[in-house]
Amino acid sequence: MERILVTPRALTTTAFDEPLAARLAASTKAGVALYWLGQAGFVIEAHGRRILIDPYLSDSLAQKYRGKPFSHERLMPASVSIDDLGRVDLVLVTHQHTDHMDPATLNPIAAANPECRFVAPRAALNEAMNRIGVGAERIIALDAGDSVRPLPECSVSAVRAAHETLERSPEGWHRFLGYVCDLGGTRLYHSGDTVLFEGLAEEVAPLRPSVALLPVNGRRAELLNAGIPGNLTLDEACGLAARIGSQDLVAHHHGMFAFNTIDPARIDAMAARDDCTVHVHRARTSVEYRLSN
Repeated sequence: MERILVTPRALTTTAFDEPLAARLAASTKAGVALYWLGQAGFVIEAHGRRILIDPYLSDSLAQKYRGKPFSHERLMPASVSIDDLGRVDLVLVTHQHTDHMDPATLNPIAAANPECRFVAPRAALNEAMNRIGVGAERIIALDAGDSVRPLPECSVSAVRAAHETLERSPEGWHRFLGYVCDLGGTRLYHSGDTVLFEGLAEEVAPLRPSVALLPVNGRRAELLNAGIPGNLTLDEACGLAARIGSQDLVAHHHGMFAFNTIDPARIDAMAARDDCTVHVHRARTSVEYRLSN
């Protein structure tokens, strides 16, 4: 049966065999390309700039939780070493959970890239300075509704996220954020960790992201009771991507920790369905996702 989709593709995918470090070193810097780092982490190559979102490239959580319930041992190795990332121009951090704001990853990136700046929630500014090891002058602190242009061809708009609830600091700032990045006319949405909540789609849709990077590990009462909040289910992520008008969904936040993932075959089955209104991609390492306007 021919697969019928409402939207055209905004992404083309190319598998590669070489290490990601070699791919990044050989980057032509033309256009916009995306690489998955595992969990919620991505590298964006955009018009000669290298942007990271929520990179987790260490074993800090495995060390922290070793011997405790819900072991955080990695199921997949880091796709690239911190030393092999090369020049980094900008890092976006959605919230302060360690698999998104990891001092063992961010601190060496900051040290190796003195011109690099970091976007983080205003509600987590002090935590960001401590974990990244930089002063406030290198951190762009945003709250939901704020927009900034940290690089000439990159603007970032912050939107709310709910992990599993909408939470605010005593000052009223949102603890969890998503970001819509406009990369010279190409727009993508990274939701951070979130579940659905009233107004989310209506908040993001006017920003017109053609690609949505959404978590699909879902949530369980057992984990929430243990202090581990959850995310969108796969079905919810597909529905959200369609509602905000994205042509493509890259499903991530899987395959890192055994207690908090999803069977990859479920994502592949969703990608093969005839009734999907978005193109679904299971986030994979060793795949380049190239964006078109």
